[in-house]
Amino acid sequence: MAYKISDACVNCGACEPECPVSAISEKDSKRVIDASTCISCGSCAGVCPSEAISEE
Repeated sequence: MAYKISDACVNCGACEPECPVSAISEKDSKRVIDASTCISCGSCAGVCPSEAISEE
């Protein structure tokens, strides 16, 4: 199950370099996760300061 980023995202960018498969990108002033690329490792959620990332 892929992770997703909620509206609580403050677009700090901390999650993007943590993703081992480069599934995170910026869109409309916030980060988004490509569900088809995400491997559900949780690395992004562990570094999110606003706790905006959760498993779908």
